[in-house]
Amino acid sequence: MSLLIVNADDFGLTEKVSEGIIDAHRRGIVTSTSVLAVTDAFASSMKMLQEAPMMGVGVHFAAVGEDPPVLSAKEIPTLVNKRGLFHSSWRTLIPSLAAGRVNPDDLRKEFAAQFEKVAQAGFPIDHVDTHQNIHLWPMVADVVFSVAAEHSVSAIRVTRTSSRGPFGQAVGFLVRRLDKKVRENNFRTTEAMSGFDEAGDMGTAEIVSVLRKMATQTRRSFELAVHPGLSTDIDRAKYRWKYRWGDEHDALISVTVRAAIEQYGFTLGRFSDLP
Repeated sequence: MSLLIVNADDFGLTEKVSEGIIDAHRRGIVTSTSVLAVTDAFASSMKMLQEAPMMGVGVHFAAVGEDPPVLSAKEIPTLVNKRGLFHSSWRTLIPSLAAGRVNPDDLRKEFAAQFEKVAQAGFPIDHVDTHQNIHLWPMVADVVFSVAAEHSVSAIRVTRTSSRGPFGQAVGFLVRRLDKKVRENNFRTTEAMSGFDEAGDMGTAEIVSVLRKMATQTRRSFELAVHPGLSTDIDRAKYRWKYRWGDEHDALISVTVRAAIEQYGFTLGRFSDLP
């Protein structure tokens, strides 16, 4: 039987997102989550996490997005704009990284501060990944490896794509480089991953389809990255991502998806269960 880690990203984004993730763990198939340390709902969300002692916990490092960094603009000047805010998305961060305008020390300081903030909440941290998967970029990956190794965390997400267009080819090139670095640095990861191409757009039918495709592969471990949240969430208005938060939550607690897990012979687990 293959290990399947169902990891919910963006824990702490809003209280309703965190509530949705907790519910999808307690009543559904979510086994793991990645925590955002930069949000207004971080503190209240970490209190909720006490209700899910069996869920794997990771750090979702952020250097992009609508929320401000943990450190001040003076401490990390190359990561922020004049208002002290991150780049809005990877689309503007990557050109800055490519042009050498981001100091890796600034990134290291901010990621270390985010890690410490999550660690101080008292939960064992078993994996790391990044908001908008920016650790696909080599310099960001190096910083993530460094911070994780310093805190004895040995599991990391290797994002995967099945897209064959120009964007998919570019991502695939970065994935291969990251996968190689993971092995060279003796980190653990799943042999396959889904949820990048489908991010924020998975209902019951889509999740069952992904599980069916996974079951055709001869792999020992998989990650399914998901984004559940409760439908009634006014705090999510500033995040204009057009994600199907409520649909993913409902799918993850559905009898249909649970039956598919059993039908295809997956064993649910956490990153700490990786060999």
